[in-house]
Amino acid sequence: MNQSGNYDILYAEDNPNDAELTLRGFRKNNLVNQVFHVKDGEEALEFLFCRGRYEGRESGGKPLFVLLDLKMPKVDGLEVLREIKSDEKLRTVPVVMLTSSAEEKDIVESYKLGVNSYIIKPVEFEKLIVTVSEIGQYWCILNKSVH
Repeated sequence: MNQSGNYDILYAEDNPNDAELTLRGFRKNNLVNQVFHVKDGEEALEFLFCRGRYEGRESGGKPLFVLLDLKMPKVDGLEVLREIKSDEKLRTVPVVMLTSSAEEKDIVESYKLGVNSYIIKPVEFEKLIVTVSEIGQYWCILNKSVH
């Protein structure tokens, strides 16, 4: 997808191996063409708010959901979540935290900031692919959202 196109899923993940497996899970459900992958929280915010390297991107299209890693360089997932949920246009966009952190403080803080779902990444490759497939099916197909 190009920078000006619409997308259904914004996916922020800095680990290339996790990103590839997650995209494979989306591919399994024919959702990969609708995913825009960014490599850190700063890029996610630039993309969502059409600033920085995405300044020329047409705004207006909101994702069906945002899939965030928690611990990313530059800007972490909690800060991205905070900015999404504090923005009038984006606050209704569901945000799913997909992270390896099982720390209670991360889970509690995510829900305080308005995360819609907190999922701990399975360590086994096949389980991660299945988990991501289920996430995609639920948020893109089954869930009804306001846009």
